[in-house]
Amino acid sequence: MTATAQAWAWQPHLATWLILVAIVGAVAGAHRRALRSAAHPVPWSRAERIKFAMSIASAALALTWPIADLAAHWSLCALVLQRSLLILAVAPMLLAGLPFDVVRALSRPALVDSALLRVSRPPIAVICVTALVVVPMAPPLVAAQSSSLIARGVFDLVAITAGLILWLPVIGRVPGIPRPKPMIRMIYLVAQAVVPVFLSFIFILAVHPLYPAFAGSTQVVGLRPLNDQQVAGFISKLSFLLTLLVAAAVILYRSPDSDDDLGPEDPLVWADVERQFERVDRHRDATDSRTPEAKADVSLPVANEEGASGESTGPTTGSQPGIQTQQSDDRTSAPDAIGPSQDAGETKATGSDGLPDSDGSGVG
Repeated sequence: MTATAQAWAWQPHLATWLILVAIVGAVAGAHRRALRSAAHPVPWSRAERIKFAMSIASAALALTWPIADLAAHWSLCALVLQRSLLILAVAPMLLAGLPFDVVRALSRPALVDSALLRVSRPPIAVICVTALVVVPMAPPLVAAQSSSLIARGVFDLVAITAGLILWLPVIGRVPGIPRPKPMIRMIYLVAQAVVPVFLSFIFILAVHPLYPAFAGSTQVVGLRPLNDQQVAGFISKLSFLLTLLVAAAVILYRSPDSDDDLGPEDPLVWADVERQFERVDRHRDATDSRTPEAKADVSLPVANEEGASGESTGPTTGSQPGIQTQQSDDRTSAPDAIGPSQDAGETKATGSDGLPDSDGSGVG
């Protein structure tokens, strides 16, 4: 079989289809359980179901024949196209199409919530997306994914993760994580359209091929390796620019005239308040776990201060002298605490001559 016939031969990709079917079943099952158990169930709208179906269809297009086969062994263009689909199509439609109760459940764990809260900040999101897009394109890692099915699966998950981080500040939907103002979101999308794909300039301007794994591109796609690399650079740059700039234009068009962006687009719902309460409870539990040590650190200077104000002449350094000084102060103030009742008792127990009577009464 020739290289061309081998590259274009149909492959079933059963593992990929099984994973996609399992994801659909898991999401639908989790939503049904949430509907039965929730006091105020949130329905899965028709628009959300359509977006979720489109994300699964886009994932099937990117991860099965023929794009997956060409991206694995034959063409850098196919690899760039595959990852662009995962980042720019699968991730945003998945984030927008998941049932809200599933999003709430997936983001509830403390580590997940803390991570999402950090990466939702635009500067951190730009850095994370740039790293997740550029690092897997290193020639040794591309060679690894070309020869290992597991490596390909890992890098596909990395691309989807990069897409989720990219679209999180734009789409939102995670409880307790508000979206930035429209102007900030627009600037953020422009930055994401430029910074993460700077590698495309290297692809376009390079004078020799950078990926030996795609040396057979001439026989399969009709492009020499250098030309295949240059076209891949254009695909990467144009796909990010067109998609993200169109999204930025839509955000700018829909933005309100006032500076207040808390309108019908971002209503405050109970899930946001509940998530804030959960964060406060976690912070309080973490503080309470450190309270005994904090109390031990604080009690020492308090005891020393009280000991310094007392009348004891004992040593004042260390924790034990401070305690002894406090006890000495308590004993010193004991007669004062007895007060007039003690004096009255002593007067009642003595006679006129100052001698106590046998029955405790004074002798006349």
